[in-house]
Amino acid sequence: MVSERGLQVLRAIVQDYVQTHEPVGSKAIVDRHAFGVSAATIRNDMALLEDEELITAPHTSSGRVPTDKGYRVFVDHLSEVRPLTTAQRTAITAFLGDPGDLDDLLARTVRVLSQLTGQTAIVQYPSFARANVTHVEIVSLGPARLLIVLVTDSGRVSQRITALREPIDDEGLPTLRAQLVQLLVGRSVADASDRVDVVRREPPAPGDPVAAALVSVCYVLAEELEEFRQDRLLMAGTANLARRESDFRGSISPLLEAIEEQVTLLRLMTEMVADEHGLAASIGRENEPFGLPEASIVTGEYESGGAVARVGVLGPMRMDYPTNLAAARAVARYLSRLLDEDETRR
Repeated sequence: MVSERGLQVLRAIVQDYVQTHEPVGSKAIVDRHAFGVSAATIRNDMALLEDEELITAPHTSSGRVPTDKGYRVFVDHLSEVRPLTTAQRTAITAFLGDPGDLDDLLARTVRVLSQLTGQTAIVQYPSFARANVTHVEIVSLGPARLLIVLVTDSGRVSQRITALREPIDDEGLPTLRAQLVQLLVGRSVADASDRVDVVRREPPAPGDPVAAALVSVCYVLAEELEEFRQDRLLMAGTANLARRESDFRGSISPLLEAIEEQVTLLRLMTEMVADEHGLAASIGRENEPFGLPEASIVTGEYESGGAVARVGVLGPMRMDYPTNLAAARAVARYLSRLLDEDETRR
């Protein structure tokens, strides 16, 4: 059982090690922190922390550094996540304000979070499988080319161009649009996907350009709706991993592979357990089942159309957890507010 002063010593070691990247000794703790006890007393506290496997000596006669378990205890005993500065909050508001659509908003989100934390930022798209199609539009780009616009109540907007097998005139466009509205609008993404599959498998009647165009459009819609049903991640700041390569004991290749494939990170983010504030952290060996035993990820939860998704940062275990958790929380809250306002306007 770690005493209250032991937790304070652990907190000092984590904070100093994150800041200096140097093992922390008892004298440094006495000099930098107002414990009001001797270095010998601090050494005894450190010995107890080492017995609990919360800190370790990377070299003989060196100072101590936190272990995976030490970081976990540090995060679990954070008395509070300190708020961001006014300048940081202003940066979030300015960067995320007036987005074009959900894709643009999430792209801005990971960029600003990466800039705030200096880590690789990740945002999980909200689940669109339960979303409903609210609008479909077609725009003629020529006799045999159409722009198809699909909108869901969760804020997802899709725009695709398709080439038709047969040209369709301006008189046929309203009929085609009406058929698409009847087929899709007001239906869930899953239901719309099933209905589109039925249409595209039926051969159109010969000599009916509208029916032929509907089949061509449904082939494109099938691809878009299938993407809507798949979980996705968006990332920014991957280069920050390379800049911090010395913080990893081994190769960063597994991390880069996980980022590229996304499946591993999606599983990890989905299985993380959040606290009452929607914050979660997965540290070091806790990520071993996902092949990421030297990395940490911290996230905050945001809501979109009733669906909960996560936004956070990925990096080495030696990271500034209080600041990164505060940034994830602030960005997640602002993201939820923007999406809620957008849903209210719709």
